[in-house]
Amino acid sequence: MTILVTGASGFVGSAVVRKLLAEDESVRVLVRATSDRRNIEKLPIEVVEGDLTDTKSIARAVSGCQAIFHVAADYRLWVRDPSVLYRNNVQGTKDLMRIAMSAGVARIIYTSSVATLGLNKDGSSADEDTPVALTDMIGHYKRSKFLAEEEVRQMIQKEGLLAVIVNPSTPIGPRDIKPTPTGRMVVDAAAGRMPAYVDTGLNLVHVDDVAAGHVLAYKKGKIGQRYILGGVNLTLREILIKIAEITRRRAPVIRLPQNLLFPLAYISEAWATLTNGNEPRITVDGLKMSKKLMFFSSEKAKRELGYQFQSVEQALSDAIEWFRVNDYLR
Repeated sequence: MTILVTGASGFVGSAVVRKLLAEDESVRVLVRATSDRRNIEKLPIEVVEGDLTDTKSIARAVSGCQAIFHVAADYRLWVRDPSVLYRNNVQGTKDLMRIAMSAGVARIIYTSSVATLGLNKDGSSADEDTPVALTDMIGHYKRSKFLAEEEVRQMIQKEGLLAVIVNPSTPIGPRDIKPTPTGRMVVDAAAGRMPAYVDTGLNLVHVDDVAAGHVLAYKKGKIGQRYILGGVNLTLREILIKIAEITRRRAPVIRLPQNLLFPLAYISEAWATLTNGNEPRITVDGLKMSKKLMFFSSEKAKRELGYQFQSVEQALSDAIEWFRVNDYLR
């Protein structure tokens, strides 16, 4: 049996590929011609070049597959042209699902995000049923992921799409080559380049546990259900203290109010727009998100899938060691 994985060269996708190979599955991947393939080099997989904006390449990748792990997503909190996010995350997902149905794919694991979920105003852990609406989504990335998940849910309910949804929280660990926004924070803190912090909170989880959760959802998940694949809820201050303990550095003690940083974020975005540059390290949407505690519970995944996760200390240690070995901490 052949399983297709999209987004396989990325952080979470490559971990999913490795987990499937460990389960002796036959894996095919869909990757762009321009993708950095270091995460999947020398793995015993079949590679199909293409992307989610090219339906012909999607059809080639899907042909003959019995299952699909749709992990690919355009994860940027800032982009000059937001339509790109919707084209990749929403339309790309919709096209893949329709092609999969036409091809008779028996099971699909769709990787959404906790970004699409509701949050509790009191800061307590949210779950899969916490109320949420599109108007709650901050920024184009979150809106695009929310709309993509809604497309999948509607196709499950109305068209019989055989899909299970997983919502990873904030993964950290090895092979974060880009790195992700959270990975950049870990790098800066581990390298001693983070003198201050803002008051926010995240749910951290080892990327390998997220990958294992994907496979558990494939084996045990119920069609139409969503499962949070998370770990431990921590404030940013607590995260930085743990990183300081691992690296034997001093944790930052200066707490900056978010409102003080908004002018810098606007300037950074304007400069990136003018110079056609990369995503700024500080963004307006990122600051807005940081005003909310992104705390979640994975109890449903534990109960129904047998999902487990490692300690946050292990996740941070593995991430920092990978960044160190690969010269990110200079």
